[in-house]
Amino acid sequence: MQNLIIIPADARNAIVAAAAMTDEMLLALIADGDRGAMHTLYARHNVRVYRFILRMLRDATAAEDLVSQVFLDVWRTAGQFEGRAQVSTWLLSIARFKALTALRQRRFEDIDQDDVMDIADGGDTPEASLDRSNTSAILRTCVDRLSPAHREIINLVYYHEMSVEEAGRLIGIPQSTVKTRMFYARKQLALLLKSAGVESLAA
Repeated sequence: MQNLIIIPADARNAIVAAAAMTDEMLLALIADGDRGAMHTLYARHNVRVYRFILRMLRDATAAEDLVSQVFLDVWRTAGQFEGRAQVSTWLLSIARFKALTALRQRRFEDIDQDDVMDIADGGDTPEASLDRSNTSAILRTCVDRLSPAHREIINLVYYHEMSVEEAGRLIGIPQSTVKTRMFYARKQLALLLKSAGVESLAA
């Protein structure tokens, strides 16, 4: 017979109460030093933050380290959250700053994308256009070969399902610039997919 872990009623109630709170409510509690609220926020968002950083750094160990730094910053600065964006967007903005700092320390150089070939821009997401059995491996390899700026746009819009407005706010650029980067990112991605044996992105 397996041993059962008994959780006291008051602890169970606290867990249920925290789980029912909005992110904004949790931040308010964190600003007052509530560690339980911090654990709940971490459990709710750490995987998304990790995946976001991993796609930027492509280094699992570094991504794990930065996740810890992100939530340490949240613990220290929760009282500074002004509610201008969703808490999840705020978390990713902290993560992005730390990831970009790490990239600069590596002296990561961007790639000039001005001379990309003129390939038709499809209306669907990249995943929906590829054969399902090969989507994950082929698409991820091609996305990883994009410049940092273009890879970031693809990750935010398609993987994190952000709107153009949300992505622009997170990166700190106008919506028109987001759209321009999306356009060129898709063109470059189409070129990379073609070189990998995928003829085109379906419209």
